[in-house]
Amino acid sequence: MCKKFHFNPWLFLSLFAILVDQATKLWTQAHFNTGEVWVITSFFNWTLAYNPGAAFSFLSDANGWQLWFFLGIACVVSLVVFFLLLRTPRQHKWHSIALSLLLAGALGNVCDRLRLGHVVDFIQWHYQNWYWPTFNLADSFVVTAVIMWLMEEMFFKDAK
Repeated sequence: MCKKFHFNPWLFLSLFAILVDQATKLWTQAHFNTGEVWVITSFFNWTLAYNPGAAFSFLSDANGWQLWFFLGIACVVSLVVFFLLLRTPRQHKWHSIALSLLLAGALGNVCDRLRLGHVVDFIQWHYQNWYWPTFNLADSFVVTAVIMWLMEEMFFKDAK
């Protein structure tokens, strides 16, 4: 029997997050030169960096094959998350938000890789001379989704 398709409103959250991610990256590229730093606070800078690798610049010095590797992984993850989101009951808001943010994060960086061949990063946290690797909103969405899933597993699992 064919299951009736229903539109999932949580996809709007993903779309909105992707648009915000891409807008911040485009704005940063339009207003900054690579490596230029705008000091926001004593622990936060806005800067422009390009990352052809993955998290923490993993495989950034590879010969170009990593672009297709990371695109493939992100596309598979995005498809799986998309279908999970469609199957998640609307009333499971916490889970739906996490899936929406994960989808947005994956697709936000896919857009960069397809358009530019690398990811645009601009958020730089630091303490004195210790710097966290520069990242972007799409990365933040993925991390937030993982934290939400962990919290759900630890604290809300019995509520289901």
